[in-house]
Amino acid sequence: MTLRLSIPWRDARAPVLQRKHGSGGSKAVAAGSAGGARASGKARRRDQEAGLKRANFGEGPGLPTLLLLPQLLILLFFFFIPSLRALTQSVLLSDPFGNNVQFVWFDNFKSLLASSDYRQSIVVTFWFTVMQNVLTLGSALVLAFATDRIVRGRSVYRTIILLPYAIAPAIAGILWAFLFNPAVGPLAQVLHGFGIAWDPNLNPTDALILVTLAASWKHICYDYIFLVVGLLAVPVSLMEAAAVDGAGPIRRFVSIALPMLGPTIFFLTVMNFIYGFFETFAIIDAVTKGGPAGATNILVYKVFVDGFVNLDLGSSAAQSVLLMSFALICTLLQFRYFDRKVNYGV
Repeated sequence: MTLRLSIPWRDARAPVLQRKHGSGGSKAVAAGSAGGARASGKARRRDQEAGLKRANFGEGPGLPTLLLLPQLLILLFFFFIPSLRALTQSVLLSDPFGNNVQFVWFDNFKSLLASSDYRQSIVVTFWFTVMQNVLTLGSALVLAFATDRIVRGRSVYRTIILLPYAIAPAIAGILWAFLFNPAVGPLAQVLHGFGIAWDPNLNPTDALILVTLAASWKHICYDYIFLVVGLLAVPVSLMEAAAVDGAGPIRRFVSIALPMLGPTIFFLTVMNFIYGFFETFAIIDAVTKGGPAGATNILVYKVFVDGFVNLDLGSSAAQSVLLMSFALICTLLQFRYFDRKVNYGV
């Protein structure tokens, strides 16, 4: 019987040669291998990125442009062209039928700022927007906290809260106008039973409270969605550690969850201001029509009344320009003074 012994001469001699020639050879080999690995890694990343780009957008700007085209057309026909038309009309004075048009420079803006009715509308819009913002955000925070504490029936609870979001603003306004109607409204009768002389048709304060409640109730669902999602992002380990240290549910929510919801709350504050400025027209029109005595005649409703009821097109266009300017200024001020207090690194 013959035994054959196979000796791996190349593998055995490799470390010996490296030891004989010192560390220079090993460094060169290591550098070469590292360089090859980096090159292969870059090539692999390029292939992956190219594959992702081809899978999502293809080659060239054709598909991205096609996907953006519907949104661009909507912005063109419903924002840019009307905005340009409003800017042009705001410096013109014309009759209701457009037969006699005069260029009056900034006379429309001067007459608006000198008008006591317009200044009252600015004050009403400011208070209405602030109260609606506070009430909406506060109620949504309470409901989000309650949802986070519920164990059984949480999905049913969320569905019930989100139902008002599916109701049209005009329908929501009619619903609240009926509930607080001084003659037949059930909630108005409850207030009368407590000795409160509730009458939004005659009392300006009651009318402003009514439209604020209606607008807030309609918009709570929007804030609630974002706050619930924000609470889901709070690490459970932090809440459990606070509970072990003896902090109660409210203390944990105020001290841990609420600071981590800072970016979400800031975003909702900005969006609530925009909602109060522009998206409450239908509620005002269905509930009070700007009355009584202009107590709920906010800026967006005054634009409609002066433009489509009184047919003062130049003044209405100037009011729309000022309304957009006020909304832009409020947004910039919020970013200037409140955004720095929001911690995005939590």
